[in-house]
Amino acid sequence: MSTSLQPVGHLSPGHDLNGYIQAVNRIAVLTSEEERDLGFRLYEQGDLEAARRLVMSHLRFVVHIARSYSGYGLPQADLIQEGNVGLMKAVKRFDPNQGVRLVSFAVHWIKAEIHEYVLRNWRIVKIATTKAQRKLFFNLRGAKKRLAWLNNDEVDAIAKDLDVKPQVVREMEGRLSAFDAGYDASPSEEEDQGFQAPVHYLDDERYDPAAQLEAEDWEEDSTHRLKSALRELDERSQDILQRRWLAEPKATLHELADVYGVSAERIRQLEKNAMKKIRQQLGSAFVA
Repeated sequence: MSTSLQPVGHLSPGHDLNGYIQAVNRIAVLTSEEERDLGFRLYEQGDLEAARRLVMSHLRFVVHIARSYSGYGLPQADLIQEGNVGLMKAVKRFDPNQGVRLVSFAVHWIKAEIHEYVLRNWRIVKIATTKAQRKLFFNLRGAKKRLAWLNNDEVDAIAKDLDVKPQVVREMEGRLSAFDAGYDASPSEEEDQGFQAPVHYLDDERYDPAAQLEAEDWEEDSTHRLKSALRELDERSQDILQRRWLAEPKATLHELADVYGVSAERIRQLEKNAMKKIRQQLGSAFVA
């Protein structure tokens, strides 16, 4: 099913939003029997006309959902259009044998598309990158009723309600409260202010993709060589290096001396010898 939608004549949300909303509200709502019949025609026969009617009859529902996302400062027409894409995906996957109405099944797909659009295009790019952050992003946006910063009691209440730590709420609130900045200087800006545009200072050659890939390869290779060198040591030497250098908190010489029943000086010698063997192994590996 195509994701380009011109559902009501030649109207689309981006062309004439008010006219589009009026038009979709005039489309008759399907009865449960009509919806079930159309659903089976699509599911069993691939009837595209049945799919079109199912989509058309639920466009008003998409408008209703899209309006609840108006607080993000994004064009209402774009929110509706993304929701329409989700509706079409839902119709394509709708199975009338499950005995549920399409509207109940479609709400997930509609909201999913709108969520992705909000996260891709809202003014804070990459504001939420994990599933947990996205949940917090949308819930915090709804819980934050005013422009002022949340007080401690409000932060604690939201953290408890969303089952996250208070500092996570504070971090996300800070992202929500950030401001826009144009990448290039605006032509109307004064010359003495134009230099502040991000275009003049955001370029950072340290993060060249080729250099990053080389560094990652080097780190992976070094880690592999180190593990191989450690395996060549006896168990006691491995344990000493592990506890002295890799564990947190790190063990002292005297603590390890008590463990092995020897002097701290003996532990220091064992550690020194083990480190010497590690360096030799790494050196020979690099020469090879």
